[in-house]
Amino acid sequence: MRRLGLRPDEFEEVFSRSSGPGGQNVNKVSTAVTLVHRPSRISVTVQETRSQYRNRQLAVNRLISLIEETRRKQVAERRAASEQERRRNSRRPRALRREIRKSKERRAEIKQSRAKISPE
Repeated sequence: MRRLGLRPDEFEEVFSRSSGPGGQNVNKVSTAVTLVHRPSRISVTVQETRSQYRNRQLAVNRLISLIEETRRKQVAERRAASEQERRRNSRRPRALRREIRKSKERRAEIKQSRAKISPE
């Protein structure tokens, strides 16, 4: 969490009764964990094991991976937007424009040479 710059006070933990297998333990003890990252409003609920401690660890790991993925997507979107802006504003160099023009003229000559000769 530290390498991402996340603080423990940014998280909200809620423990509730779990459903599914686990017998009397899951019926008696609040083993399901819901973990919410307040700033991003990302929420994860885990109720896979009989242990509240283990469910808590799994929830923290999943939440951290979701936050990392969200941040990666945001960075990629920003990069794509700036790259698109850069490309939109760039102009073709004069030499390239000349080269394109000559290529078009050559193509036009080739097509013109294929035309039928009219008897005038």
